[in-house]
Amino acid sequence: MNNVRTQLQQRVKTAIAEKTPLRICAGNSKECYGNKIKTNHDIDIKPYSGIIHYEPTELCITVRAGTRLAELEAELSKHQQILPFEPPSFTQNATIGGTVATGLSGPRRPYSGAVRDAILGVTIIDGQGEIVRFGGQVMKNVAGYDVSRLMTGAQGTLGILLDISLRLIPKPEHNITYQLPHSQQEALEYFTNTRHSNLPITASCHHKLQTYIRLSGSEKQLDELVKTYDIQTMEDGDDFWRDIRDQQHDFFQRNDKPLWRISCAPAAPLTQQVDIRTLLEWNGAIRWITSNMPANIIQNIAQKANGEAILFRGHVAGINTFKKPEPTLFRLHQRLKRQLDPKGIFNPNRLYEGL
Repeated sequence: MNNVRTQLQQRVKTAIAEKTPLRICAGNSKECYGNKIKTNHDIDIKPYSGIIHYEPTELCITVRAGTRLAELEAELSKHQQILPFEPPSFTQNATIGGTVATGLSGPRRPYSGAVRDAILGVTIIDGQGEIVRFGGQVMKNVAGYDVSRLMTGAQGTLGILLDISLRLIPKPEHNITYQLPHSQQEALEYFTNTRHSNLPITASCHHKLQTYIRLSGSEKQLDELVKTYDIQTMEDGDDFWRDIRDQQHDFFQRNDKPLWRISCAPAAPLTQQVDIRTLLEWNGAIRWITSNMPANIIQNIAQKANGEAILFRGHVAGINTFKKPEPTLFRLHQRLKRQLDPKGIFNPNRLYEGL
């Protein structure tokens, strides 16, 4: 793999010398999530794959960015461990590098933390063509630690991820899922109440007048909860959450309308618009919306909930995936970009116009 790393580094140095921007790619499973990159030159990370170091007793792993999620999770499963943020795999080609670059987490995120929370350290190729490491394999307060987390969700605009060290958690012994008939407002109230309970909740969702809750723990613990609360469990609960995570659920399969993702406070008021299909996740902190309504109406819905709307999939004229931050914050983004990628080589425009 040292040869692959050297080849990637040389490709970056050549691009810098020729002032040629690069589109960083691997599995391309999340290509829809981001703005169109203004370059025709790709750098493929897929060949740089494999596990570098994994000691199950330490609950951490270091892996190359081109490693497929399916391969990584299969290895973790052998030792009854999982990634705490339950990352989505929109295709079988999804990689851990793309997961960190997009910062996307799955159903477990409100209960076990986001991608950023699991990052212990990264090695990158920066905009000078140098290989630089930030953080470490064990969670500790070291210089540069915050920079490793900044790579999460940066969409590859700050450098090319090479090696990623991640925190792990034990795989739950058992999961059960139950559903309840609720309106959206009743679902939000239920989410609020259960957040303050002792129930071992690891996923929550509401769609089509049904609330879905996943509980995780030992088989004995869950059997006692089933008896105590007279819970009627779903037989296909694991399949249900996999479909939600990987957007294979029927809600996500209709591609006739743009898909919006609204992030807001869990108890924020809900929209009453009739031309909108919704699915709630993360105790209501994520509102998935499909609608042909004008973008300004969708964005107003998000603003009323003190949240933010992202065009996750589909095309809306004049609208980028991510809304450009207010000027002061955008200048901070630009300053960071200049420090790590002074020539603007990596994924130009992917995150924001002009970055």
